[in-house]
Amino acid sequence: MESAAQTPFDKPTSKRQHVDASDSAVSAQSAADLEGPEPEDTASSATDSEDADADTRPRKRRKTRPTPESTKPPTCPLPLHQPLPTLSTTPLTAPFPSRAHRQTYHHPLLLAAPPARAALLAWFAAVYATRSMPWRKPFLPPPTPSTLTPTPTPNPALARRAYEVWISEIMLQQTRVQAVIPYWNRWMARWPTLGALARAAEDEVVALWQGLGYYSRARRVLEAARLVHAEMGGLLPGSVRGLLRVPGVGRYTAGAVAAIAFGVPAAMVDGNVARVLSRQMGLLGDVKGDRRVVGLLWEAAEELVAAVVRDGGGAEGVPSDRPGRWGQALMELGSTVCTPKPNCAVCPVTATCRAYAEGSALAAGRRRDADELQDIEDPCGLCAPFGEVAEQGEDARGKQSTAQSDFQGQSPFFEAASRTTKSRRSKATGPELGALETIINHARKFPLKRPRKKVREEEALVCAIRDADGRYLIHRRPDKGLLAGLWELPSHTLPASNDSTAKTRNPKAISYVLSLGAQTKGKTAKGSAPRHLGELGSIPWQFSHLKLTMHVHLFELDDVWAAVKIGATQQWASGEEIERESMGTGMKKCWSLVKAQMD
Repeated sequence: MESAAQTPFDKPTSKRQHVDASDSAVSAQSAADLEGPEPEDTASSATDSEDADADTRPRKRRKTRPTPESTKPPTCPLPLHQPLPTLSTTPLTAPFPSRAHRQTYHHPLLLAAPPARAALLAWFAAVYATRSMPWRKPFLPPPTPSTLTPTPTPNPALARRAYEVWISEIMLQQTRVQAVIPYWNRWMARWPTLGALARAAEDEVVALWQGLGYYSRARRVLEAARLVHAEMGGLLPGSVRGLLRVPGVGRYTAGAVAAIAFGVPAAMVDGNVARVLSRQMGLLGDVKGDRRVVGLLWEAAEELVAAVVRDGGGAEGVPSDRPGRWGQALMELGSTVCTPKPNCAVCPVTATCRAYAEGSALAAGRRRDADELQDIEDPCGLCAPFGEVAEQGEDARGKQSTAQSDFQGQSPFFEAASRTTKSRRSKATGPELGALETIINHARKFPLKRPRKKVREEEALVCAIRDADGRYLIHRRPDKGLLAGLWELPSHTLPASNDSTAKTRNPKAISYVLSLGAQTKGKTAKGSAPRHLGELGSIPWQFSHLKLTMHVHLFELDDVWAAVKIGATQQWASGEEIERESMGTGMKKCWSLVKAQMD
């Protein structure tokens, strides 16, 4: 029978939750706001692209300046207003083979374990000292009002610190740490303050961003910097609510900046944290698409950061470094230890991990008969049926032992840390290798993995058209969509059903180039037709949603054809000018083929 005081962890979910229209819209945003922009150039070719898995943050919609009603922080459809249920009524592991349980099972054990929270912070302190990142800096306490000056004096150092954290978080969306560090350093050398960025030209900003991918992020950052500089005194807001008014800032980024820079007890749930919490809570649900699961994770994260602040003994409302350190500790744990293929042997919080406890029970052969489950009322409606997930896991696991390949496929940035971790693992106390393999394989099932959409494949003709002066025709892409506003060599996407061979592509390339001349009011009739010098090669390129093969063709024109006046989105450019233009990384590789031909 249900108790009178319900929480998100014991509210029945077998029936549809009742939320009003505004909560529903906010929840949909929250589900999408493990956060990242629309698909663009991911700066990885089809031959060397990395499997981002859950380590990257999913896409989000472009934000516009909100109305006052939409500036409030998103709320969970399962509000946490009552004390959490006591752990004495919550079993440590769900029974197998059915794994049936109530929603109270997802109570975060970390909430009742101050030593475990302290252990995670201590672990992060050691990692922080050995794995430096340029945006990780000591906490700067915000100025507080006094009896003489009720309004705090703006602190330039704090303003710059918040700006640095904000830029790092935007760059890290859908991009790995290793790739971001040099870009962040160059960015800060060029625009050390938000005011300096606000005065920059858009072409400059996009040019420096070149190679990071997701180029719309650069434009949103510039738009936001100009708004903050003009309307907010040049200082990013110090609260989640205020930060959500900044263009391009969603719930995760707002929480990260508020906690790390301003010391506010704000939650931050990215893909890494979602994975950690789903395992800690034994939540076998869709952490990206199920708004109920997303809401529960955010509620747990908010309660945990509040508990961490209480652990420090600080006064309520007084900023401290604990929220930022806690959030970064969870993200660090998810990116280096609690990865899609976790290294449970060195995790500092296995004592509170439901997935670890379940794996240990499986390794020990502890299973409870299904008859014991008949009396469960209001079973959890968030988790997927365990039998189906277990079968999928067996099919996907492959022949290689997970326990022997915990760090395979990991970014080279983490290799040093991985070697250190492996050396410590041999000395660590814990389960034997066979049991550890069972635990790890079970933990890998969390969170629920959605079937990946098949990546669309396309082919395109990229035509380098050179005039007698050695200049090349370039086009600027539309301001919206894939690679918005970037320059490129004239390109034509081939039909999906085309029979693409070098022989069949040649006449199509010639026809496309002739059509460009026809667009110039027939003036090509005054000169000879463009000469097709052949196909130079093909460049495979991987976007987040598209596998594109670009076939590069070279053409030469005479003076009369080249003299035709071109529009604002087309121009003739020398090789040196093309080098300076903002182009996608894949198009730059096409240009390299053309340059090699001319050398």
